[in-house]
Amino acid sequence: MRNRPLLCLLAALSAIAQTQAQDKNSESAPKPLKVFVLAGQSNMVGAGIVGWNEERNGGQGSLEYLVKNEDTASRFAHLVDDEGEWVTREDVWISYFDRSGGLQPGYGGNRNQIGPELGFGHVVGEHFDDQVLLVKVAWGGKSLAVDFRPPSAGGEVGPFYSQLIEQVHTVLDSLDDRFADYEDRGHEFVGFGWHQGWNDRINQGFNDAYEENMAHFIRDIRAEFEVPELPFVIAETGMTGPDEKHPRALSLMNAQAAVAEREEFRGNVAFVGTRNFWRPKEESPSSQGYHWNSNAETYYRIGDGMGQAMLGLLRERR
Repeated sequence: MRNRPLLCLLAALSAIAQTQAQDKNSESAPKPLKVFVLAGQSNMVGAGIVGWNEERNGGQGSLEYLVKNEDTASRFAHLVDDEGEWVTREDVWISYFDRSGGLQPGYGGNRNQIGPELGFGHVVGEHFDDQVLLVKVAWGGKSLAVDFRPPSAGGEVGPFYSQLIEQVHTVLDSLDDRFADYEDRGHEFVGFGWHQGWNDRINQGFNDAYEENMAHFIRDIRAEFEVPELPFVIAETGMTGPDEKHPRALSLMNAQAAVAEREEFRGNVAFVGTRNFWRPKEESPSSQGYHWNSNAETYYRIGDGMGQAMLGLLRERR
């Protein structure tokens, strides 16, 4: 029995060593992905032009112009490396239907276009130490009233609501196939970004129902993914700029803002005003006003604004 104190000491030291080993293994194990879904219609798809085309207003409004023009180069310098090549963020993955990889320009409607994902991804990528995943799901020409109609709104569930849900689950169920470095680390659903509204804006009935339909959409998305207060950011359908006066356009944007002001959504839903991101056609690659004149600065700033708003919501949850 004279050795009992020694045995107790050895047992205690063994327990400490085991705990330290477990802590070390826990620290080295990959942490769950921080998952954000970005959804909507054509302006979430994105028409911001990447490459400088001299025939399009001397390249103005393209992403390449932004990183080379002396007036904007400092603001967008982080998008290129020392050789002037586009940076690929390996700490931010993106999945957009059949395209996936590290975040870089080219995840818009085609490989020469961007949407809000680029600005959004850079904001959240700088914020998180953990690996980030953007799941982008968007189609052109889709309304909330019909195409994305959520279940709790009543009536027939929108086919693109169902496809949105299916696509997100498909991505999350196949992460090891899409990303070689996934390592079965699991995932955490962190936030949802929404940029849509044109097809409801041009229809009075859809317009009138927008606020209520958007509220149903948020509730149903949260229920589907079992995150009761999932942070949700709505980017304004402001693609005609601060001088817009059409009653339907104004009422649609007011409805989007009003959703975030509802008591149930205070602190977990944010509205991002976008009208000041409008750039005229004379400073842009096209005159497609409904696609923000294809201006890459506009799309980047929308994504950046959505990302900053998302971080604001996440800070409120602490």
